[in-house]
Amino acid sequence: VDEGRKIFYCMKQCYLITPSMEHYGCMVDLFGRAGYLDEALDFINKMPIKPDATVWGCLLGACRVHNNIELGKQAAEHLFHLTPRSAAPYVLLSNIYAAAGMWDEIEKVRKMMRDRDVKKMPGCSWIEVNKQVHAFLVGDKSHPQT
Repeated sequence: VDEGRKIFYCMKQCYLITPSMEHYGCMVDLFGRAGYLDEALDFINKMPIKPDATVWGCLLGACRVHNNIELGKQAAEHLFHLTPRSAAPYVLLSNIYAAAGMWDEIEKVRKMMRDRDVKKMPGCSWIEVNKQVHAFLVGDKSHPQT
């Protein structure tokens, strides 16, 4: 984290390179992976450009890993506005609530999805058997069971 922080600030100070949104997202991801969630939020709040969905998504993912409910809720709210049709922030927030056993909150998230007509794509897996690819969707009954 210290090295990443030095490199990021040296971009501006030493090389006069203006960081792009991707650079900011990388820093938030770096802080988040290390568990520095408060520093990640502070970094976001001090960004000279408006954070995009990638930046908030990095923070939300880190909140899932580190079980930070309140900050996860805050990051998800930003994503609900930035990417209103995406199911991903709803799913991540639900997973945060599930890890904490907050079943009533999960139901509220599901209701928000229904009310906003946000649909999650079903999970899908592919396997190759005898040079033929088979796709399996959640709840798929089209393949015989052995």
